[in-house]
Amino acid sequence: MPQENPYPQHTNSPKILVTGGSGLVGKELIMQLLAEGENLRAIYHATPISISHPKLELVQGDILDVVKLEENMQGISHVYHCAANVSYDPKDKMRVLKMNIEGTANIVNACIDADVKKLVHVSSVAALGRIRKGEVVTEEMNWSEETNNSNYGKSKYLGELEVWRGIGEGLQAVIVNPSLILGGDDWDNGSSVIFKNAYNEFKWYTDGVSGVVDVRDVARAMILLMNSEISGQRFILSGENLPFREIFTRIAECFHKKPPYKKVTPLLAGLIWRAEALRTKFTGKKHMLTKETVRTAQVKVYFDNSKILKALPRFQFTKIEDTIEHTCSTLKEKYSL
Repeated sequence: MPQENPYPQHTNSPKILVTGGSGLVGKELIMQLLAEGENLRAIYHATPISISHPKLELVQGDILDVVKLEENMQGISHVYHCAANVSYDPKDKMRVLKMNIEGTANIVNACIDADVKKLVHVSSVAALGRIRKGEVVTEEMNWSEETNNSNYGKSKYLGELEVWRGIGEGLQAVIVNPSLILGGDDWDNGSSVIFKNAYNEFKWYTDGVSGVVDVRDVARAMILLMNSEISGQRFILSGENLPFREIFTRIAECFHKKPPYKKVTPLLAGLIWRAEALRTKFTGKKHMLTKETVRTAQVKVYFDNSKILKALPRFQFTKIEDTIEHTCSTLKEKYSL
């Protein structure tokens, strides 16, 4: 059932639109914008947005529905596009590509038609290409077949091309490329699942390295970029580069749980994803691990965050240890741990 808005009347018409409002980034963004007194319209697809506020208008919709999207764009001057399909399950390939490419194209077109002043688009570091031997990933890099290890990464890269096309047609827009996002209060969805795994004493670790970033930092950087004169640029949002083992260990210790202690070798990783594929084939259940996720966990990738720090002198990233402590505290309270 769609969530009813307890505040159907609004003093002021919304000027800001947020897509993907029930997701990790979208929800945090909404809370920060409301704290600044903004009037918002937020679109959610299936999962209702668990925020009620007199300056927030909630709309159930689909960015693939062009007519409905155009209706929701009326009166809007600024758009934050957070909606995306994040899946590494091979069965979801076409759905991921359609949502992240065609959906983004629809947003860009609707922004141009509605004469929106500016768009901030949430992409991913996956769109830059993760497989880089001995190279630090910067905004100057792009996805390619050789540097790609997921259909999701391909979809985000092609989605970015739609934003660049819009920029070429006169749309003011900025792209952000977050690394692994930590935070939130729901450990059953998105990247926050790693907190649940750590709490349940997941025993395996890999030698992989990834960039990590606080969801609060992602939202704050997006707002600063929106309110700046910056346009036609992309920015990596990544606070620190850390081994996956260290990330899991810090989270486990925060929960006073046993950290991971068994190493997944490349050979074992290959056996695991193949076994998982067979299990899924015979049971029909959703993939827990895929070839893409296993390969990602093995890769050592480092991201350069200097561009955003130079562009926004007031902005600084939160220390990941503080991010983990804050997130664990939030989850403990929510789930009575």
